[in-house]
Amino acid sequence: MANEAQPCPCDIGHRLEYGGLGCEVQVEHFGAYLSRPPAPTDRAVIVVQDIFGWRLPNTRYMVDMIAGNGYTEISAVLRYLKQQCGARRVGVVGFCWGGVVAHHLMISCPELRAGVSVYGIVKDSEDVASLQGPTLFIFAENDAVIPLSQVSALTQKLQEHCQVEYQVKTFAGQTHGFVHRKQEDCASEDRPYVDEARRNLLEWLSRHV
Repeated sequence: MANEAQPCPCDIGHRLEYGGLGCEVQVEHFGAYLSRPPAPTDRAVIVVQDIFGWRLPNTRYMVDMIAGNGYTEISAVLRYLKQQCGARRVGVVGFCWGGVVAHHLMISCPELRAGVSVYGIVKDSEDVASLQGPTLFIFAENDAVIPLSQVSALTQKLQEHCQVEYQVKTFAGQTHGFVHRKQEDCASEDRPYVDEARRNLLEWLSRHV
């Protein structure tokens, strides 16, 4: 948990040296990063950044990775995507703090076709199983922020009450941030898990958005 001695409970991990393929845009009163796919599409993915912000190169890398697979994404509002990007089918992906937001949106926003929550803390205050659309949850076995007991509790609630398709995956030996905070030349024992998690994310979006 965050406290005065440690305002942020998360380790920023490896900061990528990455400039990005997209551009910065102004969405009403705040800025965002927009990445367009090579070919026109009516699908879009909202990417909700982690606590380190949308300007973090790691976040832009993940946005560009998703865009390269046929989506437009922006950490912005659904209205902007529809009006400015021509999106008709929209999904959401969130990392860490953004994973909490993605989970919340999949409960509260039926317009979203699918969601992916990547190591997002599970909030006790919400009816976590009332998903409105297909949702993938990605967790790390050795996450110092999210204990496995929290993952087990979420899984049980989903099994008992969820009415839509979902999947909960926990990656062995991995830590918080492993999907987007590791260098591309990370340790050989970690690389297969990073690749699998990213592939799972893209496949989920491809199936449902």
